[in-house]
Amino acid sequence: MENLGFSLRAEATLQTLTTEIIKSSEIEGETLDRDSVRSSIARRLGMDIGALAPADRNVEGVVEMTLDATQNYSAPLTAERLFGWHAALFPTGYSGMHKIAVARWRDDSRGPMQVVSGPIGQERVHFEAPAAARLDQEMSAFLQWFEAEDATDPVLRAGLAHLWFVTIHPFDDGNGRIARAIADMALARSEKSPQRFYSMSAQIRIERNIYYDKLEKTQETGLDITPWLEWFLACLDRAFDQTEKNLGSVLRKARFWEIHAHKPFNDRQRLMLNKLLDGLEGKLTSSKWAKIAKCSQDTALRDILDLIEQGTLTKDPGGGRSTSYSLAEPDATRT
Repeated sequence: MENLGFSLRAEATLQTLTTEIIKSSEIEGETLDRDSVRSSIARRLGMDIGALAPADRNVEGVVEMTLDATQNYSAPLTAERLFGWHAALFPTGYSGMHKIAVARWRDDSRGPMQVVSGPIGQERVHFEAPAAARLDQEMSAFLQWFEAEDATDPVLRAGLAHLWFVTIHPFDDGNGRIARAIADMALARSEKSPQRFYSMSAQIRIERNIYYDKLEKTQETGLDITPWLEWFLACLDRAFDQTEKNLGSVLRKARFWEIHAHKPFNDRQRLMLNKLLDGLEGKLTSSKWAKIAKCSQDTALRDILDLIEQGTLTKDPGGGRSTSYSLAEPDATRT
């Protein structure tokens, strides 16, 4: 990445952070709009990506937390900072339909903090966190350790911090997302760089069932955390492997615009080509073009036919009412 220009590194960071935030939320069963997340990150990083999609408070909050953890990685992690992250995640004071304690440790007023699954009456308790009365002491010890300068390898510190925080479970909700943000912060410290070119959360999302299984078994067995750290390091290694795909798409996008730099695309065409290069979900049809570009169906079809004539788009096999289009292969469009 050091051999690439600043703009490509910035694009890779934007893409990686977008994936990190979306996948960390997916682990908890929450789906965020990719365009909203991407726009929110770009706005905060001062990047020009064209038209910005609006973002709701939930998106803004998780983006604020992730950027604070990774861009300000050298700043001390304190209780006040964690309270700020928690308040950003739950701006209304509610998790779903339930009012929760925000920007403060849980008080266990509704009973002990337990991780439970199964139908009512047949619940299975996977884990019970330390009582609320212990949280000040437990979190003080955790934060002191996290900021201590000792011989602990910084990558191991990331895995330890993730496990320790999620085991204390200091908040009513959001503990998993905050634990992953803390791990990302520790990894940024290990690299001494705010630039992100891989996503740990994206890999954890792929291995979600194993992730929860490793957490549960480690929390059940006491002080032996070796299996957890072995899995964490292996998961990180697999996250590096996935990075090739992410960086490959960034390079593909740069090459595309280099090849087509001389072509007179209009604003709608540039918008939709970038959508395709960024991984547009589903197939591109004229109706989807019209909806995203905010134009008529006739205008959308003229834009598409113009791009086909230029050799930039190709019509997918099939046709009829389900006609769809894809980017032409770069070698086929080189002029």
